Amino acid sequence: MRGARSSYLAGLGHAVPSRRVENAEIEQGLGLEPGWIERRTGIRARHWVKDADTLSGLAARAAEAALDDAGLARNDIALTLLATSTPDHLLPPSAPLLADRLRLANSGAIDLAGACAGFLYALTLADGFVRTQAKPVLIVAANILSRRINPAERASAVLFADAAGAVVLAPTNETGKGILGVDLASDGSRYDLISIAAGGSNRPFAAGLAPEDFLMTMRDGREVFARAVDMMAGCGARALSDAGLDAAGIDRFVPHQANARIFDAVAGRLGIDPQTTVRTIEDYGNSSAATIALSLSMAHRDRPLMPGEKLLLTAAGAGLTAGAIVFGV
Repeated sequence: MRGARSSYLAGLGHAVPSRRVENAEIEQGLGLEPGWIERRTGIRARHWVKDADTLSGLAARAAEAALDDAGLARNDIALTLLATSTPDHLLPPSAPLLADRLRLANSGAIDLAGACAGFLYALTLADGFVRTQAKPVLIVAANILSRRINPAERASAVLFADAAGAVVLAPTNETGKGILGVDLASDGSRYDLISIAAGGSNRPFAAGLAPEDFLMTMRDGREVFARAVDMMAGCGARALSDAGLDAAGIDRFVPHQANARIFDAVAGRLGIDPQTTVRTIEDYGNSSAATIALSLSMAHRDRPLMPGEKLLLTAAGAGLTAGAIVFGV
């Protein structure tokens, strides 16, 4: 078995549904004053799917863009990782369907349910696979959260969106690329802060369950905010230390786009120059695991990532799960 010294970003892509939902539509439905959502979250609009759209279809659009950008033969992709909390079905996983749609004949495929930190976990696993197997990996992060929102619950209704982002990691023997530092964390004592009560094996589908039990709920928004800042900043500091870098060595800060106040607070704690922060939350909202992959692709489209750049990625979400990665371009 021949390994590789590093992985590198060979391709990036993203996709969002065509339906754009402005804050005014949600504020009117919840009886909120105009401007309430943007002041508290930084969100002006988000995209939601139409009735005929599917998670695998949205994921495939982002993946196609990343594969085209990479310019690799489809048969070269050895593994497909789909980070999602909203698969097409509870069973089977959606990743094999995605790989089939993409004509990836030689790829293994599996879903990863890591909530908002899911893309970082997938990226960590993919980087290790690329280094040991010297074969490319496709990572797609996608969610259709509009179908899990309780429209009567303000805490979640104002935040969540639908989107997909994708990256292709490929092997290289160059140094200074791929994951340079990483820190992953969890806090199961806060397991129920963000949850969907029913539908799992603990509370299976049954007659008489209230419809809202199958929708997302956020029990304590203030605690979610505080824990997200603590975990993202803590993981970020440890990942920087693992990479032997400080905040000044980061060219772009790409945080999970949960709430602009959260990632601005994280940047402040880490001493990150605010000008380096990649921001997509204003027009695309919070699509959980998809936000970092979406942000990477959009940032690359607007100003291409250059060899030698150092990226800091950090996220926290339901579970609680969290992580941070220092990545060399």
